[in-house]
Amino acid sequence: MTSNATRVLVLNSGSSSLKYQLLDMADGARLAAGLVERIGEETSRLAHTPLASGGAKREHTGPIADHDAALQAVAAELAADGLGLDSPELAAIGHRVVHGGSEFTEPTLITDEVVAEIERLIPVAPLHNPANITGIRTARALRPDLPQVAVFDTAFHTTMPESAARYAIDTETADAHMIRRYGFHGTSHAYVSRETAKLLGKAPEEVNVIVLHLGNGASASAVQGGRCVDTSMGLTPLEGLVMGTRSGDLDPAVLLHLSRNAGMSVDEIDSLLNKKSGLIGLCGDNDMREIRRRIDEGDERAALAFDIYVHRLKKYIGAYYAVLGKVDAVAFTAGVGENAAPVREAAVAGLEELGLVVDAGLNEIRSGEPRLISPEYARVAVAVVPTDEELEIATQAYALVSS
Repeated sequence: MTSNATRVLVLNSGSSSLKYQLLDMADGARLAAGLVERIGEETSRLAHTPLASGGAKREHTGPIADHDAALQAVAAELAADGLGLDSPELAAIGHRVVHGGSEFTEPTLITDEVVAEIERLIPVAPLHNPANITGIRTARALRPDLPQVAVFDTAFHTTMPESAARYAIDTETADAHMIRRYGFHGTSHAYVSRETAKLLGKAPEEVNVIVLHLGNGASASAVQGGRCVDTSMGLTPLEGLVMGTRSGDLDPAVLLHLSRNAGMSVDEIDSLLNKKSGLIGLCGDNDMREIRRRIDEGDERAALAFDIYVHRLKKYIGAYYAVLGKVDAVAFTAGVGENAAPVREAAVAGLEELGLVVDAGLNEIRSGEPRLISPEYARVAVAVVPTDEELEIATQAYALVSS
């Protein structure tokens, strides 16, 4: 890698989408960002923003056949801004990979063997890993000479002790089918826990943080001295908190009951729990802004959905307080965590004996910066820390190729 190669292209490949950002790790600046969606359809759309020049967003619609065509289109947009993928300043391409199992504990240079191992993990991530692999293969074909790095959602959680990672089922069955708690949103939890320590003026090794990543998908983690010791998502992203369309924690016998008594197939139950549950199942909406609007108008169904959401959230705060023993901060992040003041207020209400208090005025302030929303006298800091998963992926990828 040449000394002036400081740029990292971050790719997040979905089944029919490709999100990307180009960052310069010399100063952390974002040079470009965009999204290709509805890949494989006649109505594909590419939205590209040249951040370095401050130019206007450019949008294109029309058929984009596959991920190869999508990345070629992205490369053309970048080239139009003088940021082409053939630039000697490009140091690496960083790929978000959802599931790395127990094998991948850190960012990893992509080889044929690494791709094969990610493929082997498809049974525990059937919705995500195939799309991630498609993005990797496309990018490697386009730039086979460039280091490509996989950054895994699960990696940050591999520090969990076996007492937290193991389910209480027959160990031979569990091991044969890779059944254990893996956790997800790891790049977000890693970034936010570290930024929270910085906000407190301390090193990550000096603080214990409960991170609440609340978006359409939601997860909590207990981070002790910079290392994850427990997290709410499990074998899949279905376990844990109430989410936009996912149920979160559920008695496993519910699945048996639906199969035996409702005659539902495995696929129907899967769809129910992942796409028709959570907030949308409870009240028909998975947008917290709309739910709050309905509550203000007296909608009882929306109010109950909100209460169930907060009740589960509060349970996890208490549980992870017990796991950590000592808590320095609770950090809210992601779309709901960063923007929904009523959620933050309700989540810590009644936890004053645990040292958790929110200042109403500070909580209502909207900002894109990390900030404390607890009063100075609070024993435990309550923080809002905007997540930056793309920067975290770029940072990890650049550190690996630089070394």
